[in-house]
Amino acid sequence: MSDYKASKEEKEVLENYLLQFLNLEKRFPLLPGIKNEEAIAGLMGLETDELKELRDRFSSNAKEAAIELLEDGEVSEWIHELPFEEGDTIVAIGDSLTDDLQSWFNIFEQVLTIGLEDADLTFVNSGVSYDTSTDALKRLNRDVLDHDPDWVIVALGTFDAQRLHVSPDRTLVSLADYWENLNTIETVVNDVTDNPLIWLSPPPVIPEMLQQMRLFHFDLSEEDLSQYREILTGKKGYIVDPLGERMMDPDDSVEEQEEEKPGPAAWNYLSDGLHPSLSGHSNTAKELIRYLALAKEPEEGAQFDTPEDYEGTEED
Repeated sequence: MSDYKASKEEKEVLENYLLQFLNLEKRFPLLPGIKNEEAIAGLMGLETDELKELRDRFSSNAKEAAIELLEDGEVSEWIHELPFEEGDTIVAIGDSLTDDLQSWFNIFEQVLTIGLEDADLTFVNSGVSYDTSTDALKRLNRDVLDHDPDWVIVALGTFDAQRLHVSPDRTLVSLADYWENLNTIETVVNDVTDNPLIWLSPPPVIPEMLQQMRLFHFDLSEEDLSQYREILTGKKGYIVDPLGERMMDPDDSVEEQEEEKPGPAAWNYLSDGLHPSLSGHSNTAKELIRYLALAKEPEEGAQFDTPEDYEGTEED
């Protein structure tokens, strides 16, 4: 075991940004010793108790956010209208916006666990940081189907839309491949459950903040992300926040919106302008609950046009 210990500055970076996405146990589940907390802590230059304390802090944040949401009278009513049944297993597959230790899914779990008596629901967070829909498709068996899900929430697309600095003329995953990947996920999941899929749209980003983050070698734009959301609007099932509005400032007036469409509020993001802050995740959890409670019937899809760059067969 290495004797290296993280410096004060490195610990600050871990605590304030990196650690909540460094769920190595999920990214490398077959690595020998991956379940050894001491080994994971040592890899990060931390003591085992330091790692546990930091991870517990994010879990506590999610629980506190859930309690705050439950103080909202509408949320406390909506949770009793959700379509879940006793004993259901709910699996979320996504990227780092889901994998985050204080993510919308963790808040969602806490809201239902605290707010519903004898809920008897099983929650499985199968988000893996920075995954595209292609990455998620490759691990669908292990991370979704093996859990025998009753409900599956698909929260993918943000990292499909990235434009790498080495190749800025194309998105990493084309619209055609994204369309095909979601179709395959939908077909496979429909074979194991009769419940409709729940599709969660990728939220907008704040490019100016993202570009200042030297850690990243890619850019994201609302122009690209909106096209991936369009693919989602054609799906069957529950389509949550199809326009990606949940990160906006709710206090923006109608007059201001008519003059210029408001952008996402900076306080709903971490310093990278990409990953949601705790308030951003709370917005997502609330919108998910609201939509599932009020949508009596899942949508059939507003449109299901084949992307222009799809190169399938004539039969397709």
